[in-house]
Amino acid sequence: MCASAQSWSDHVFQLLKDHDISTVATVPDAGLTGLLELCRADAGVRVVTLSSEEEGIGLGLGTWLGHGRLLVCMQSSGAGNCVNALALPAATRTPCLMLVTMRGGVDETNPWQVPMGRAVRPVLEAMNVACFEAGQADQVAVLFEQAATLAFGEGRAAAVLIGQSVLGVKRFNE
Repeated sequence: MCASAQSWSDHVFQLLKDHDISTVATVPDAGLTGLLELCRADAGVRVVTLSSEEEGIGLGLGTWLGHGRLLVCMQSSGAGNCVNALALPAATRTPCLMLVTMRGGVDETNPWQVPMGRAVRPVLEAMNVACFEAGQADQVAVLFEQAATLAFGEGRAAAVLIGQSVLGVKRFNE
């Protein structure tokens, strides 16, 4: 893992603790590896591996009703799976905090990633999700703090979109 990925992962992990987030739900992605490793190594954080990203939205509501806090982590292609489920936090005015690793941008080598990568922000915003875009590693923790404060303070859905400029472009053998 590159130094900048470890840096933002360390900062976001500390913010998880600061915001009393004790559960992280995820469909694992390489861009989330550093953060997920930190979470798994901490006995105070439960990592739940999802079959599909929308399960995390319902799990977030259940966790909140049980007086806990949850973060849903996913890749941008998985955000499209959440559209119907995102009506839940909008209708119930409950927190939904998401961390989304973006794909489909400049230099993307997998054409399947491009459509949803381009649509994530407008789709999430149409579902009343406040979006915070991190284009540099040093922005991730700052924006995560803002998103967590909004989500848990106002009972809103909020997502931090971590750009490919932070994560790097995945290369596949051809």
